[in-house]
Amino acid sequence: MFPATETNLSKEIVSAKSRVYRFLVVIEKDKDGYFAFTPELQGCYTQGDTYEEVLENIRDAIRLHVEDRLDSGEEVPQPESVSLTSLEVAV
Repeated sequence: MFPATETNLSKEIVSAKSRVYRFLVVIEKDKDGYFAFTPELQGCYTQGDTYEEVLENIRDAIRLHVEDRLDSGEEVPQPESVSLTSLEVAV
């Protein structure tokens, strides 16, 4: 077999076994850059200097978090509903 064929076959096997998960991601901007976290996955958060960087970082953090849960036999939580609102509070 040619190496390129083996590589393509490996990718097909990996993608055939993969499952796609969808998570809510909250991204906040402050003076130091961007902070992102995933409410469904406690402790899954990251930061980045740019919006694009924080998106890439949170995607990696989620993937590692989910892989760890699956390897441990834990359930991967999925959101049942998502609500986003703004609330004014007088103090």
